[in-house]
Amino acid sequence: MKNKEIKILLSAPRGFCAGVERAIEIVEKAIQKYGVPVYVRHEIVHNKFVVDDLKKKGAIFVEELEEIKDKTRPVIFSAHGVPKKVPSEAESYKMTYVDATCPLVSKVHREAENLHKSGYHLILIGHQNHPEVVGTMGQLPVGSIDLIQDEDEAKKYKYKEKKKLAFVTQTTLSVDDTKNIITILKDRFPGIREPHKEDICYATTNRQMAVKNIAKNCDMFFVIGSRNSSNSVRLVEVAKKSGCNNAHLIHSQSEIPYHLIEKSKTIGISSGASAPEILVENFIDNLKKKFTVSIDEVEIIKENVVFKVPKKLN
Repeated sequence: MKNKEIKILLSAPRGFCAGVERAIEIVEKAIQKYGVPVYVRHEIVHNKFVVDDLKKKGAIFVEELEEIKDKTRPVIFSAHGVPKKVPSEAESYKMTYVDATCPLVSKVHREAENLHKSGYHLILIGHQNHPEVVGTMGQLPVGSIDLIQDEDEAKKYKYKEKKKLAFVTQTTLSVDDTKNIITILKDRFPGIREPHKEDICYATTNRQMAVKNIAKNCDMFFVIGSRNSSNSVRLVEVAKKSGCNNAHLIHSQSEIPYHLIEKSKTIGISSGASAPEILVENFIDNLKKKFTVSIDEVEIIKENVVFKVPKKLN
């Protein structure tokens, strides 16, 4: 019997962004320079495949510096950024450290600090307990920055102080959801100061635009990425809101729902900014074993952003 034909719309750009590529390169170069083991505080990027690969090469992942038994070994801070107290702690332990914070996250940190120094009280739009949010809030003294997670919190936010208000955002949010939250804040606090340049990073924006562009033409949509990857989870939401209700995250424990794919004519595929392309290739190879597949790559924009690794690793 002839295999069912399925058309794949492959979203582009997808997968690794410049900040993720740089962070992985930092760990690999640190292993080359310092030997093994090299410690990494928190998952360098939110992807099990990447983390497991770096473990094989000699990286040891910890959540806090105190877990590191041998303080003579170097430690790397993840791409999501860390609170100010973490580099201070590393210095007090006399540890060598390399900061792999994405430059676009560092930009938000500097922005928050400068606004604080200029006398503003800050609002951070983001998701509680996400390491990037913990890192950004940890740049400022406690009480000088408040977190708002959704439209409801924006409507209920109470601000009684006399200080001027400003906001910054997590870099991996849904562009549309964030717009709505910002609109509410601007209506309620007309003088609120916004970032000169949007904080949501180019890669998040591009990947969401690419998914929006094709989701409406798909019976099913798959995003390859990890459950704790904010930008991957947002891509699933974007696909649903853009007209493909049947959108799913494919993570390391996922089983591919072949029985549902069988009922589809066209499926869309994208991947989060921390998911390597080999996972997309593996997913498509699995589909090819069951179906006759044609692939149409739909690219909305070419990305040519590159971030250099710190000089100390060259």
